[in-house]
Amino acid sequence: MRLLPASLIACLAVPAHAHAMAEDLPAPAAAASPEPRGIEVDGRIDPDEWAGARHITDFRLTQPLSLEASPYPTEAWVKSTPDGLAVAFRNTQPAGVPRTRTRTRRDEGGQLDRVNVIVDFDGDGRTGYDFMITLAGGIADEVVTNEGQFNNDWDGNWKHASLETEAGWDAEFLIPWYIAPMRKADGDTRTVGLYLDRVIGSTGERVSWPTASFLRPRFLSDFNKVELPAYSQSLLAITPYVVGVHDNIAGESEFDAGADIFWKPNGQTQLTATINPDFGQVESDDLVVNFGAEETFFSDKRPFFTENQGIFNFGLLIDNSQLIYTRRVGGAADDGSGASDIEAAVKLNGSIGGINYGVMAAEEDGEAGRSFRALRLNHDFERQNVGLLATQVLRPWLDREARVLGIDHRWQPTDTLTVTSNVVGSDIEQEGRTTRGSGATTIVDYEMGDGWRQQWLAMHFGDDLEVNDFGYLGRNNLNYGHWQLSRRLTDLPAASAYSSHDYRGRIIGLDNDHGLRLQRQLRLIRSSDRRDGGSEYLQLNLNAPAYDDQLTRGRNPLYRPGNFSLSFERNRPRKGAWAWEFDAWVGSGGLEGNDEVGYSVDFEPTYYFSDALSVFVAGSAEYDPDWLVWQHDNLVGRFEQRSLQLDAGMDWSIGQRQELRVKLQAIGLDADLTGAVEVLPDGSTVASAEPVTDFSLRNLGFQVRYRYILAPLSDLYVVYGRGGYMLDEFSTGPREQLLDSFSLRDSEQLLVKLSYRFEL
Repeated sequence: MRLLPASLIACLAVPAHAHAMAEDLPAPAAAASPEPRGIEVDGRIDPDEWAGARHITDFRLTQPLSLEASPYPTEAWVKSTPDGLAVAFRNTQPAGVPRTRTRTRRDEGGQLDRVNVIVDFDGDGRTGYDFMITLAGGIADEVVTNEGQFNNDWDGNWKHASLETEAGWDAEFLIPWYIAPMRKADGDTRTVGLYLDRVIGSTGERVSWPTASFLRPRFLSDFNKVELPAYSQSLLAITPYVVGVHDNIAGESEFDAGADIFWKPNGQTQLTATINPDFGQVESDDLVVNFGAEETFFSDKRPFFTENQGIFNFGLLIDNSQLIYTRRVGGAADDGSGASDIEAAVKLNGSIGGINYGVMAAEEDGEAGRSFRALRLNHDFERQNVGLLATQVLRPWLDREARVLGIDHRWQPTDTLTVTSNVVGSDIEQEGRTTRGSGATTIVDYEMGDGWRQQWLAMHFGDDLEVNDFGYLGRNNLNYGHWQLSRRLTDLPAASAYSSHDYRGRIIGLDNDHGLRLQRQLRLIRSSDRRDGGSEYLQLNLNAPAYDDQLTRGRNPLYRPGNFSLSFERNRPRKGAWAWEFDAWVGSGGLEGNDEVGYSVDFEPTYYFSDALSVFVAGSAEYDPDWLVWQHDNLVGRFEQRSLQLDAGMDWSIGQRQELRVKLQAIGLDADLTGAVEVLPDGSTVASAEPVTDFSLRNLGFQVRYRYILAPLSDLYVVYGRGGYMLDEFSTGPREQLLDSFSLRDSEQLLVKLSYRFEL
């Protein structure tokens, strides 16, 4: 089935002033003494403070990827200081180019006037740290791995300021040396990979130095190598938390406490530990209706599991697959009693010689608790790097021990060719029985010039490969390959509504490990940047007849006739008081093939009362004329499915330290039975007289969250949440279910959480 659209995401935020904001929260302690003339991070670029800094002016257009000289004068200064890496931007903005002053939550995206600094502290192209400041003073920070994979779960402690001027706006960064593990410096200097860019919010254009782009197969590897004076900082930070929760349903209250510990004795070593970690009670996952065989993937915002997690990244090149999925730790207990409690966890990152390492261990409480272990090593060569990841999970309740070993390799033989590969093996012992499985992936990217690019991908996951004790893999038992040809066009006429197009064509073949054909697909894509700062995405999938071996959960595979799908997405950033997004999809499937066509449509407008206050109301509808839902054994129900979804919310930045956020998501789904079939061994079906009923469901998630920023990474939260889920064995219509969802009250809680970071 297709998952329903879901957009109820709770994120942390940092408020900002519309014209100028200088970070005035307590600064981190540093081991080194400041220079006689240090950098005061206030957004004012003082020539005396920045004397001796490297001055950069050669910014070029990388979105669209024309590499032409920047049409907007942009200057940057880079300086290594004992207190950290300092970077300043001076952004000239002509009067005719609108300025976007919208305040944003921390890590919030969107088309905004902003600048980015991405630093690869080891200069080896493996891990980068992205720091962003908007004109309005909002910030974001992300970890970049696998050349161009961004993850914003991590939050770092760094100083920042922006200042609007008559000619444009300026920004200053001060990034402490303790913010990330890094190799020992070579004498008195350190070579880092550095990338700077500026985005013009009203047009969506991006200018960069150097001309690296995440639209290419390489990104981190194309950073400029910059030699800087080497400094080192030590840090000991302890962040205790206390939380109280009152359950309005049970009429009970409970309290909890814990702490995160961060210690960096030198530049090469970082130790992170947690005692009774917070499971992220102030965050809320998306509401997702999923009747499929694959579990839903959720990100992790717990500080311990996001701090210095980049080294443990080991993706298998398919969807969200990875060998370490930290949501497993503290997840559902093996005895089915609910979420596990984590007693403690520890993580050590560092480098010895030319080898980077990471060690992680976590212990859950109780007889059904699990023990998690991981070891990560990698080494960088001139045009290659190779890594190893080993994990172990002990599950005494199930009498199970799971061991997984993976080796990954990236090779760049030329400036236009990149080869990324990995192999992985699993060894599972359960109740005296041993099962071993293996897998491997390879992806080859070749830039041919003039915007042309080819990609080849091959993937094998054996039927006995099991990585989900600690990792995440949607499915094993597959052999996949595709060839893709793409062309990027950036020299479009000035009168065109578009600034660039990226055309892609892909041929896909997928079989299971026993030779059964699962997919033969032709995929055509057009991805476009518009001159209004928005974007468009158009995708057509043409599928030949194939089998579905997951629907019946490993029993008889189901034969599906050929089908198609066409999807369109349009995003228009804020213009005046309005911004909006529109998504639409039409397609066929089920057992009817192209004889029955379904659709979904989603429209989300946002209204800005001011730069600090906005509201949105989004509605979506979905219709599937032949929705297949597994019942048991080889019995499958066929339904005519209709669903409605409502998303609404408010974001209010109250001054510099406070925010109020309201989120609502409601789903109503109705499934009218059209028949039931039994899947035969050859994949065909016969009508079944076994009883299968109509059903409908409703789901609700509602949260009001107030946040007060006490200091960097120190917050007071007051959160009210309510939700519920109900499944009915009869049909009532999606509208009725949606309206009835507002009466759901399976859970209702009031939570107060206080955390404060002490730096010693």
